[in-house]
Amino acid sequence: MPRIAYVNGRYVPHVAASVHIEDRGFQFADGVYEVVTVIAGTLMDEEGHLARLTRSLKELSIPWPVKPRTLRMIMREVVRRNRSANALLYIQITRGPAPRDFKFPAEPTPTLVITCRRTSFQPASALEKGVAVITLPDIRWQRRDIKSISLLPQALGKQQAVQAGAFEGWQVDPDGFVTEGCSSNAWIVTKQGMLVTRPASHAILNGITRQTILACATQEGIAFEERAFTVAEALDAAEALMTSAGTIALPVTRIDGQPIGDGRPGPLAKRVREMYLAHGGVADPVRAGGV
Repeated sequence: MPRIAYVNGRYVPHVAASVHIEDRGFQFADGVYEVVTVIAGTLMDEEGHLARLTRSLKELSIPWPVKPRTLRMIMREVVRRNRSANALLYIQITRGPAPRDFKFPAEPTPTLVITCRRTSFQPASALEKGVAVITLPDIRWQRRDIKSISLLPQALGKQQAVQAGAFEGWQVDPDGFVTEGCSSNAWIVTKQGMLVTRPASHAILNGITRQTILACATQEGIAFEERAFTVAEALDAAEALMTSAGTIALPVTRIDGQPIGDGRPGPLAKRVREMYLAHGGVADPVRAGGV
Protein backbone atom coordinates (compact mmCIF):
# COMPACT_ATOMS: atom_id res chain seq x y z
CA MET A 1 0.00 0.00 0.00
CA PRO A 2 1.46 3.42 -0.95
CA ARG A 3 2.26 5.81 1.87
CA ILE A 4 0.10 8.90 2.34
CA ALA A 5 1.35 12.28 3.54
CA TYR A 6 -0.49 15.42 4.62
CA VAL A 7 0.75 18.68 3.11
CA ASN A 8 -1.03 21.99 3.74
CA GLY A 9 -4.60 20.76 3.71
CA ARG A 10 -4.24 17.82 1.32
CA TYR A 11 -3.64 14.08 1.74
CA VAL A 12 -1.30 13.10 -1.08
CA PRO A 13 0.81 10.09 -2.08
CA HIS A 14 4.11 10.29 -0.23
CA VAL A 15 6.08 10.17 -3.48
CA ALA A 16 4.21 13.22 -4.77
CA ALA A 17 4.41 15.32 -1.58
CA SER A 18 6.22 18.65 -2.02
CA VAL A 19 6.55 22.19 -0.68
CA HIS A 20 7.55 25.44 -2.39
CA ILE A 21 11.25 25.86 -3.21
CA GLU A 22 11.29 29.12 -1.24
CA ASP A 23 9.81 27.56 1.87
CA ARG A 24 11.84 28.94 4.78
CA GLY A 25 12.27 25.44 6.13
CA PHE A 26 14.31 24.61 3.02
CA GLN A 27 16.07 27.98 2.81
CA PHE A 28 16.84 28.64 6.50
CA ALA A 29 15.84 25.54 8.52
CA ASP A 30 13.22 27.93 9.90
CA GLY A 31 10.87 25.43 11.45
CA VAL A 32 10.16 22.91 14.18
CA TYR A 33 9.06 19.29 14.37
CA GLU A 34 7.85 16.50 16.61
CA VAL A 35 8.03 12.72 16.35
CA VAL A 36 5.20 10.74 17.94
CA THR A 37 5.59 7.02 18.46
CA VAL A 38 2.58 4.92 17.46
CA ILE A 39 2.40 1.54 19.19
CA ALA A 40 -0.52 -0.76 18.48
CA GLY A 41 -2.40 2.26 17.17
CA THR A 42 -1.82 4.33 20.33
CA LEU A 43 -0.20 7.76 19.94
CA MET A 44 2.27 7.66 22.80
CA ASP A 45 2.74 10.80 24.93
CA GLU A 46 0.53 12.83 22.57
CA GLU A 47 -0.16 15.55 25.13
CA GLY A 48 3.52 16.03 25.89
CA HIS A 49 4.50 16.22 22.23
CA LEU A 50 1.84 18.81 21.47
CA ALA A 51 2.82 20.84 24.52
CA ARG A 52 6.44 20.89 23.38
CA LEU A 53 5.38 21.75 19.82
CA THR A 54 3.40 24.69 21.21
CA ARG A 55 6.48 25.88 23.08
CA SER A 56 8.81 25.49 20.08
CA LEU A 57 6.45 27.47 17.85
CA LYS A 58 6.21 30.22 20.46
CA GLU A 59 9.98 30.42 20.89
CA LEU A 60 10.42 30.97 17.14
CA SER A 61 7.32 33.16 16.73
CA ILE A 62 5.81 30.79 14.15
CA PRO A 63 1.98 30.89 14.02
CA TRP A 64 -0.03 27.69 14.23
CA PRO A 65 -0.91 26.51 10.71
CA VAL A 66 -4.14 24.92 12.03
CA LYS A 67 -5.85 24.83 15.40
CA PRO A 68 -4.38 22.26 17.82
CA ARG A 69 -7.61 20.23 17.86
CA THR A 70 -7.53 20.12 14.06
CA LEU A 71 -3.93 18.92 14.18
CA ARG A 72 -4.98 16.05 16.42
CA MET A 73 -7.59 14.95 13.89
CA ILE A 74 -5.10 15.16 11.01
CA MET A 75 -2.55 13.11 12.96
CA ARG A 76 -5.05 10.31 13.47
CA GLU A 77 -6.20 10.44 9.87
CA VAL A 78 -2.62 10.12 8.62
CA VAL A 79 -2.12 7.07 10.84
CA ARG A 80 -5.42 5.60 9.63
CA ARG A 81 -4.65 6.15 5.96
CA ASN A 82 -1.24 4.54 6.31
CA ARG A 83 -2.71 1.55 8.15
CA SER A 84 0.29 1.33 10.47
CA ALA A 85 -0.17 -0.16 13.91
CA ASN A 86 3.46 0.57 14.84
CA ALA A 87 4.90 3.70 13.31
CA LEU A 88 6.69 6.99 13.72
CA LEU A 89 4.51 10.03 13.03
CA TYR A 90 6.46 13.13 11.97
CA ILE A 91 4.96 16.62 12.31
CA GLN A 92 6.91 19.45 10.68
CA ILE A 93 5.90 23.10 10.71
CA THR A 94 7.89 25.85 9.01
CA ARG A 95 7.35 29.58 8.70
CA GLY A 96 6.25 28.84 5.13
CA PRO A 97 7.17 30.18 1.69
CA ALA A 98 8.44 33.74 1.27
CA PRO A 99 10.94 35.61 -0.92
CA ARG A 100 14.39 34.70 0.36
CA ASP A 101 15.31 37.17 3.08
CA PHE A 102 16.73 36.67 6.55
CA LYS A 103 14.06 38.75 8.26
CA PHE A 104 10.68 37.18 8.92
CA PRO A 105 7.87 37.76 6.42
CA ALA A 106 5.28 40.21 7.76
CA GLU A 107 2.37 37.81 7.24
CA PRO A 108 3.71 34.24 7.16
CA THR A 109 1.70 31.30 5.87
CA PRO A 110 3.12 28.35 7.81
CA THR A 111 3.69 25.03 6.11
CA LEU A 112 2.38 21.87 7.79
CA VAL A 113 3.65 18.46 6.73
CA ILE A 114 2.75 15.20 8.48
CA THR A 115 4.15 11.84 7.47
CA CYS A 116 3.86 8.35 8.92
CA ARG A 117 6.47 5.64 8.56
CA ARG A 118 5.96 2.05 9.60
CA THR A 119 8.60 0.78 11.98
CA SER A 120 9.49 -2.39 13.82
CA PHE A 121 11.74 -0.30 16.09
CA GLN A 122 15.05 -1.97 16.95
CA PRO A 123 15.89 -5.65 16.56
CA ALA A 124 15.36 -7.77 19.66
CA SER A 125 19.14 -8.19 19.87
CA ALA A 126 19.42 -4.51 20.81
CA LEU A 127 17.47 -5.24 23.99
CA GLU A 128 19.27 -8.50 24.67
CA LYS A 129 22.82 -7.27 24.06
CA GLY A 130 22.55 -3.51 24.33
CA VAL A 131 23.98 -0.99 21.89
CA ALA A 132 27.23 0.93 21.53
CA VAL A 133 27.70 4.69 21.56
CA ILE A 134 30.65 6.94 20.87
CA THR A 135 31.32 10.36 22.36
CA LEU A 136 31.89 13.47 20.27
CA PRO A 137 32.04 17.25 20.79
CA ASP A 138 28.69 19.01 21.01
CA ILE A 139 28.83 21.60 18.21
CA ARG A 140 25.17 22.62 18.18
CA TRP A 141 23.65 26.05 18.76
CA GLN A 142 22.74 27.28 22.24
CA ARG A 143 18.95 26.75 22.05
CA ARG A 144 18.81 22.98 22.02
CA ASP A 145 15.58 23.11 24.03
CA ILE A 146 13.76 24.12 20.82
CA LYS A 147 13.01 21.11 18.62
CA SER A 148 14.24 22.80 15.47
CA ILE A 149 14.49 21.15 12.05
CA SER A 150 18.10 22.42 11.90
CA LEU A 151 19.75 19.03 12.48
CA LEU A 152 23.04 19.14 10.56
CA PRO A 153 25.28 18.71 13.67
CA GLN A 154 23.18 15.72 14.73
CA ALA A 155 23.36 14.24 11.23
CA LEU A 156 27.15 14.61 11.24
CA GLY A 157 27.29 12.96 14.66
CA LYS A 158 25.06 10.08 13.59
CA GLN A 159 27.22 9.47 10.54
CA GLN A 160 30.34 9.47 12.71
CA ALA A 161 28.69 6.89 14.95
CA VAL A 162 27.74 4.70 11.98
CA GLN A 163 31.29 4.82 10.65
CA ALA A 164 32.55 3.77 14.08
CA GLY A 165 30.13 0.83 14.18
CA ALA A 166 28.04 2.42 16.93
CA PHE A 167 24.30 2.97 17.30
CA GLU A 168 24.39 6.53 18.64
CA GLY A 169 26.69 9.45 19.38
CA TRP A 170 26.71 11.04 22.84
CA GLN A 171 27.56 14.72 22.60
CA VAL A 172 29.94 16.22 25.14
CA ASP A 173 30.25 19.86 26.23
CA PRO A 174 33.60 21.68 26.57
CA ASP A 175 33.78 20.76 30.28
CA GLY A 176 33.60 17.03 29.55
CA PHE A 177 29.96 16.55 30.56
CA VAL A 178 27.58 14.52 28.38
CA THR A 179 24.71 16.66 27.09
CA GLU A 180 22.62 14.11 25.19
CA GLY A 181 22.62 11.79 22.20
CA CYS A 182 22.24 12.99 18.63
CA SER A 183 18.59 11.90 18.73
CA SER A 184 18.11 10.69 22.29
CA ASN A 185 18.56 11.58 25.95
CA ALA A 186 21.48 9.99 27.80
CA TRP A 187 21.25 8.24 31.17
CA ILE A 188 23.49 6.29 33.52
CA VAL A 189 22.92 4.18 36.62
CA THR A 190 25.52 4.64 39.34
CA LYS A 191 26.98 1.72 41.26
CA GLN A 192 24.74 2.82 44.12
CA GLY A 193 21.68 2.26 41.90
CA MET A 194 20.89 5.93 41.25
CA LEU A 195 19.34 6.75 37.86
CA VAL A 196 20.98 9.91 36.49
CA THR A 197 20.18 12.16 33.53
CA ARG A 198 21.10 15.75 32.70
CA PRO A 199 18.59 18.38 33.88
CA ALA A 200 16.39 20.16 31.36
CA SER A 201 17.81 23.49 30.22
CA HIS A 202 18.83 25.26 27.01
CA ALA A 203 21.66 22.69 26.80
CA ILE A 204 19.43 19.73 25.91
CA LEU A 205 16.11 18.88 24.32
CA ASN A 206 13.75 17.95 27.14
CA GLY A 207 12.64 14.62 25.70
CA ILE A 208 8.98 13.72 26.10
CA THR A 209 9.92 10.08 26.72
CA ARG A 210 12.44 11.40 29.26
CA GLN A 211 9.73 13.38 31.05
CA THR A 212 7.37 10.41 31.20
CA ILE A 213 10.11 8.13 32.54
CA LEU A 214 10.95 10.59 35.31
CA ALA A 215 7.26 10.83 36.22
CA CYS A 216 7.00 7.02 36.28
CA ALA A 217 10.18 6.76 38.37
CA THR A 218 8.64 9.10 40.92
CA GLN A 219 5.49 6.98 41.05
CA GLU A 220 7.45 3.73 41.30
CA GLY A 221 9.87 4.99 43.95
CA ILE A 222 12.95 4.70 41.74
CA ALA A 223 15.71 7.01 42.97
CA PHE A 224 16.96 9.45 40.36
CA GLU A 225 19.00 12.62 40.02
CA GLU A 226 18.85 15.27 37.34
CA ARG A 227 22.46 16.40 37.05
CA ALA A 228 25.26 16.48 34.53
CA PHE A 229 27.65 13.54 34.39
CA THR A 230 31.06 13.24 32.76
CA VAL A 231 32.22 10.72 30.19
CA ALA A 232 34.51 9.27 32.87
CA GLU A 233 31.55 8.78 35.22
CA ALA A 234 29.58 7.11 32.43
CA LEU A 235 32.43 4.71 31.75
CA ASP A 236 32.51 3.80 35.44
CA ALA A 237 28.73 3.41 35.76
CA ALA A 238 26.88 0.20 36.55
CA GLU A 239 24.53 0.74 33.59
CA ALA A 240 23.81 3.22 30.84
CA LEU A 241 20.81 3.74 28.59
CA MET A 242 19.25 6.08 26.05
CA THR A 243 15.65 7.17 25.62
CA SER A 244 13.67 8.73 22.79
CA ALA A 245 10.37 8.38 20.97
CA GLY A 246 11.97 6.13 18.37
CA THR A 247 14.03 3.92 20.72
CA ILE A 248 11.77 4.08 23.79
CA ALA A 249 14.53 2.96 26.19
CA LEU A 250 17.61 1.06 25.06
CA PRO A 251 20.47 -0.26 27.19
CA VAL A 252 23.92 1.09 26.30
CA THR A 253 26.58 -1.53 26.95
CA ARG A 254 29.65 0.06 25.31
CA ILE A 255 30.91 3.65 25.24
CA ASP A 256 33.88 4.44 22.99
CA GLY A 257 34.55 0.71 22.78
CA GLN A 258 34.67 0.17 26.54
CA PRO A 259 32.11 -2.11 28.24
CA ILE A 260 29.75 -0.59 30.81
CA GLY A 261 29.35 -2.66 33.96
CA ASP A 262 29.65 -6.29 32.95
CA GLY A 263 28.98 -5.43 29.31
CA ARG A 264 25.38 -6.65 29.41
CA PRO A 265 22.07 -4.80 29.77
CA GLY A 266 21.34 -4.13 33.41
CA PRO A 267 18.11 -4.61 35.38
CA LEU A 268 17.24 -0.93 35.78
CA ALA A 269 17.42 -0.25 32.04
CA LYS A 270 15.01 -3.11 31.50
CA ARG A 271 12.71 -1.85 34.25
CA VAL A 272 12.67 1.68 32.78
CA ARG A 273 11.51 0.34 29.43
CA GLU A 274 8.84 -1.89 30.96
CA MET A 275 7.65 0.95 33.18
CA TYR A 276 7.26 3.35 30.26
CA LEU A 277 5.33 0.85 28.13
CA ALA A 278 3.09 -0.11 31.06
CA HIS A 279 2.32 3.59 31.57
CA GLY A 280 1.17 3.76 27.94
CA GLY A 281 -0.84 0.56 28.27
CA VAL A 282 0.95 -1.18 25.39
CA ALA A 283 3.06 -4.28 24.90
CA ASP A 284 6.71 -4.02 23.88
CA PRO A 285 6.59 -3.76 20.05
CA VAL A 286 10.10 -5.20 19.69
CA ARG A 287 9.35 -8.34 21.67
CA ALA A 288 5.87 -8.64 20.15
CA GLY A 289 7.31 -8.43 16.64
CA GLY A 290 5.66 -7.27 13.44
CA VAL A 291 4.75 -3.81 12.14
